[in-house]
Amino acid sequence: MRIVKKNKAIFLDRDGVINKEVSYLSNPDDFEFIEGSIEALKLLKKKGFLLIIITNQAGIARGFFTIGILRTIHNKMTNILKENNVILDDIYFCPHHPDFTGPCDCRKPNPGMILEAQVNFNIDLSNSYMVGDTLNDIETGKATKCKTVLVLTGYGNDEQKKIQSIIPDMIFKNLKEFAINI
Repeated sequence: MRIVKKNKAIFLDRDGVINKEVSYLSNPDDFEFIEGSIEALKLLKKKGFLLIIITNQAGIARGFFTIGILRTIHNKMTNILKENNVILDDIYFCPHHPDFTGPCDCRKPNPGMILEAQVNFNIDLSNSYMVGDTLNDIETGKATKCKTVLVLTGYGNDEQKKIQSIIPDMIFKNLKEFAINI
């Protein structure tokens, strides 16, 4: 009998965690990595984690940008990462917004994107992390039994002040500090 090893993953919100927060990022020229995030991703990869982005992109449902524009932004990001010897394992995005498209299973805090990745990559969620800058990200991680990390970049500082019933397992200044300390 062959035993299949399960993978461990870092699920990453994109805006405010990897790149600087820009409300409804719709121009690829406005995409800018947060200082230290490329180095953090490289370190997490060396530690044996899959790197999977899990991002809500309601700007599509709102008509602010298209899936084509989002792909251009993601191509820019992945090309810069490749130049720095970092390969993302996948990117999942939710193009919905309940006010415009109705409810869905993928929009965070719903767990749909993580559950899809779990199946696609044979992921052990109990040995994986959801890293985000909002309590919605933390709630998503909790719903899937991942360890949860709030970073204080993006909306993180403001979100930290709202912590009540949804409590992250860990809080770090930024993605790099998390990568160094796990």
